[in-house]
Amino acid sequence: MAVTTLHLVRHGQSEWNLTGRLQGQTGHVPLTPLGVEQAAAAARALAGRDIAAVHASDLRRARQTAEVIAAALGLPVQLDAGLREQSYGNLEGRPSAEVLAEAPYDFADPDAHPPSGESLRDVHDRVGRSLAAYLGRYAGRECVLVSHGDAIRAGLAWLEGLGPGEIPWRETPNGSVTTVRRAPPTPRSGRQ
Repeated sequence: MAVTTLHLVRHGQSEWNLTGRLQGQTGHVPLTPLGVEQAAAAARALAGRDIAAVHASDLRRARQTAEVIAAALGLPVQLDAGLREQSYGNLEGRPSAEVLAEAPYDFADPDAHPPSGESLRDVHDRVGRSLAAYLGRYAGRECVLVSHGDAIRAGLAWLEGLGPGEIPWRETPNGSVTTVRRAPPTPRSGRQ
């Protein structure tokens, strides 16, 4: 079976990364100048590869990162809300350190969620559906998926066959490129 190569790129540094605010699905937060440089570095890391497509979360910081990469590769950006970050509901915009200190819900419980936000299970399932589609659509080829830290961690867990309660912590720095190769899931070995 043909193997698909997925290049998972975390968006470059955003203004809220810089100020330590919880972003989630807040859509308007732009990249910093460093974030633009990180996007350009990701583009250089992907240069020379036979990339079929560039897909990105529709949130501004991911879209801006994808635009830099796509321009360098001579491709358009295709937006996918399935690649969005976890929604933190009404916690978004607050200082991340403050939210962690308050622990308004059990962050490790895959079914717990912030008020008006998503659970880890929701993110795992959503990102998994997008990845399953890309594995099939780009079988035997390579594509770039620009997303977010928690979404990438959930997606990597899904690709490894791990459930939403088993998502390991992985460092995913801004602008990082994580490359994985997988065969498309078959109906009998599909992920849960």
